[in-house]
Amino acid sequence: MDPISKRTLLGAGLATGMAGLPSGASAAEPGRKLGYAILGLGYYATRIIMPRFAECEHSRLAALVSGAPEKLKTYGEQYGIPETHRYSYETFDRIIDNPDVDIVYVITPNSLHRPFTERAAKAGKHVMCEKPMANTAADCEAMIAACKKAGRKLMIGYRSRFQAHNIEAIKLVRDGALGPVRTVVTDHGFTIGDPKQWRLNGALAGGGSLMDIGIYSLNAARYLTGEEPVAVNAMESTDRADPRFREVEDIINFQLLFPSGATANCVSAYSANCNRYRVSGPKGWVEIDPATSYQGQAMRAQLGGPPASREPAPQPKNQFSAQLDHLSECILTGREPIVGGDEGLKDLRVIEAIYRAAREGRTVTL
Repeated sequence: MDPISKRTLLGAGLATGMAGLPSGASAAEPGRKLGYAILGLGYYATRIIMPRFAECEHSRLAALVSGAPEKLKTYGEQYGIPETHRYSYETFDRIIDNPDVDIVYVITPNSLHRPFTERAAKAGKHVMCEKPMANTAADCEAMIAACKKAGRKLMIGYRSRFQAHNIEAIKLVRDGALGPVRTVVTDHGFTIGDPKQWRLNGALAGGGSLMDIGIYSLNAARYLTGEEPVAVNAMESTDRADPRFREVEDIINFQLLFPSGATANCVSAYSANCNRYRVSGPKGWVEIDPATSYQGQAMRAQLGGPPASREPAPQPKNQFSAQLDHLSECILTGREPIVGGDEGLKDLRVIEAIYRAAREGRTVTL
């Protein structure tokens, strides 16, 4: 993500530009690749997302937005983005006049997701927003309302929903291969470093590990069961003497109860390395370890026989290009994304309940 200054934060909160839609907004004629503007030129944007446009069928990189002029120059030249299609955070609203941009992909610290989503929608652009969708459920609701008012689509960057092993696990559950889901166990964490990074800033991140890596545990529990939790328990473990955790939490263990009676035991951590889940039913289980990493997923299953490795059905695209193209295809065909704004809102509502359960030491109903 880009470094965030007070000037940037103030700029993000200023009036959001001209009303109305640009001429030729979403000129999504069949056969045309839709243009993305990448907003925020940090590691994930520049090293993971931007190179994947070369593999897309319906999407292309059309513009860049950053608070760092040197990044705009470096990546603009690397990807052949003209200076007219490079924007600072302060000049971003001028994107309303750029018909080459159909979609803005917001890849900034969490607290900036809402203002930039609202500004993009007001400029007549569809929005892809990284997860977590925002710092609060109220912010998520405002983002959904802004895109609805503008008649623009909103999608959240849940890339694992487009990854082959995760697609296979969901299919096995939906097809009844496990019988009714009874338990999900999912652990996600990594050892975080620099205490000065934005992820450890409470105002920018909205929280600690749960608002970052922990959302993979929560979202996996929801998409594996296909249900929404009705009750939450949680327990936090944080060493406040550690300079990394002066403002945000380290470990949160949380449990979810679903309407069917299925349960999920979940871990979110900034001081342990884990990335896995197992979903179980009366007929067997499926596990992926690593489960939601950028690459290297491995699946094992026990389905009526001894446990064995399992290869998923091949997918035509990797998770990143598939995610980018999914929103473009939805715009071109009028369909709704499988991970729209409502999906992000549901996660934030549960996250708020998890924090409350940990803080108050009690079960919180949803």
